[in-house]
Amino acid sequence: MSAPASGVLGASEAAIAQGSKSFATAARLFDPRTRADAVMLYAWCRHCDDVVDGQVLGHGRVASAATPQARLDALQEETARACRGQPGSHPAFVALAEVMARHAMPARLPMDLLAGFRMDVEGRRYGTLDDTLGYCYHVAGVVGVMMALIMGVKDEHVLDRACDLGLAFQLTNISRDVIEDAGLGRLYLPADLLAAEGVEAGAVADPARRAAVARVVARLLDAAEPYYDQARIGIRALPLRSAAAIATARAVYRAIGSGVRARGAAAWDGRVSTSRMQKLGLLAGGVAVAVGSRFTAPAPARPAELWTRPR
Repeated sequence: MSAPASGVLGASEAAIAQGSKSFATAARLFDPRTRADAVMLYAWCRHCDDVVDGQVLGHGRVASAATPQARLDALQEETARACRGQPGSHPAFVALAEVMARHAMPARLPMDLLAGFRMDVEGRRYGTLDDTLGYCYHVAGVVGVMMALIMGVKDEHVLDRACDLGLAFQLTNISRDVIEDAGLGRLYLPADLLAAEGVEAGAVADPARRAAVARVVARLLDAAEPYYDQARIGIRALPLRSAAAIATARAVYRAIGSGVRARGAAAWDGRVSTSRMQKLGLLAGGVAVAVGSRFTAPAPARPAELWTRPR
């Protein structure tokens, strides 16, 4: 397989370095070929997210005359061309086309991610946990599936567990960013959980409701745990270096969720993150989990009651 063009890879490396320090830490453990494809996929995901939100690498605002809907429509058209192997000149779409061709990736997968962005553009609301998990699949679970394909996974059961990790990641992100998201008019907490705590949708960002929102978030983090557990089971099926990278990413995101839970109503007084030293410790733990997974028994069946990705 040919190596990616240096300019495309360089642009992708810059995107991950500035856009996701958590994933950048874990990605150092991949072998060079897998790392290159992983960061190129990330660059496309980051670019699409930024274009829809009118941001640069998740920060600030960029003036644009086009509506979010129009920007998303343009992204879908550009992505469809990349899926056909005919990308334009933008490095993110060149990167996507290279990755898709190298791994025979189905075009429906990147389109599923864009469908998640459309949910945001439309201001979708989520009545139940299953509804929220459906959103989580589109913006994160499907990325887990694409990442697993990059790592050489073919088994559908392993792909299910790759999706599980994406679901757990996104439930953690929702929990950490709930107040910030509310300020942008976005709400991912299930309406039935909010109602159980007496919180109206429009009051999520109200400081007087923080304790109640923290209880809802704790239930969301509880819901993430079975998916983190399934992801750990799936690690044994990955090549060792990929297993170490994924185990590290799992540990970092799970630690963020633990931090949110521990702070309770004060969770949103400042952004919860992991320090450099914490990341190094979690990286060492991820390597240990990966090595230990080589000696574990075959995985039990995935529980039927868990939300399952569409096929």
